[in-house]
Amino acid sequence: MVILRCRFLTVNLAPLRPSHFQSHKLLHTTRFFRTPNLISTPRITTSSSLPTSRSISDEARFARSVLFIPPGVEIEELTDDMVLPGSNIVIGPFAGHSQIKQVEFVKSSARARDCPKDDLPEIAILGRSNVGKSSLINCLVRKKEVALTSKKPGKTQLINHFLVNKSWYIVDLPGYGFAKVSEAAKTDWSAFTKGYFLNRDTLVCVLLLIDASVPPQKIDLDCANWLGRNNVPMTFVFTKCDKMKAAKGKRPDENIKAFQQIIRENFKQHPPWILTSSVSGLGRDELLLHMSQLRNYWDQ
Repeated sequence: MVILRCRFLTVNLAPLRPSHFQSHKLLHTTRFFRTPNLISTPRITTSSSLPTSRSISDEARFARSVLFIPPGVEIEELTDDMVLPGSNIVIGPFAGHSQIKQVEFVKSSARARDCPKDDLPEIAILGRSNVGKSSLINCLVRKKEVALTSKKPGKTQLINHFLVNKSWYIVDLPGYGFAKVSEAAKTDWSAFTKGYFLNRDTLVCVLLLIDASVPPQKIDLDCANWLGRNNVPMTFVFTKCDKMKAAKGKRPDENIKAFQQIIRENFKQHPPWILTSSVSGLGRDELLLHMSQLRNYWDQ
């Protein structure tokens, strides 16, 4: 058992018991970075970028099977302080400027082919209709009502592009789940969202939002499995982690552990994950830093 610099979550690597989601076991091999458009990628030296004052600890050695190790980081050079708090994400030499100074809405698109065509990198945000997607976007940019926030789930019905620092996009995708719309509309949303994932060359990564205040949901696992099967890079972003005292059912930290156990049954390598709260700001700066290394590697 090892604690990955996380105030809430303990990762238990003991043998897992079969779950009721066992039928979804696909053992995906998923890319967590989009490969840059290069013929070949040179070997990256990290001696000048990474701390070398401490050798890798016993805990880090034990945890390396569940850590997200980005390009440019050798496991022998890994130290505890390279792991972002509240996550399994190691920060490497591609992490850079992560502050958001300017954000502007560009357009809404009903089809992937109608999205902006300026070849800027994009990070898409996806989740169930009430997962807190709009609240997280507003938290990241530190502006209220940049993304529509409503008490009625499912208000986002188009692919919405927000230009950040005039250099990259946050893409707000329609929520899936129990939005109060017709079945035909739900089908259409699913079709054009999947078309976006499969055909958008500028997509760097999908942030798949998971509500930590409820037990693992089949619809979230189905979405993760679909992304895995189609080799779409993703990061799990657990939302509502400030709600650590559950009025009913299990606590969020128990829900997160249960979700991760299922993911380890489905994926050969655990995707990156991070804990967040739009209320307290937990994980905001760490998530932005992770997003910066994803973009910078894609854009090299």
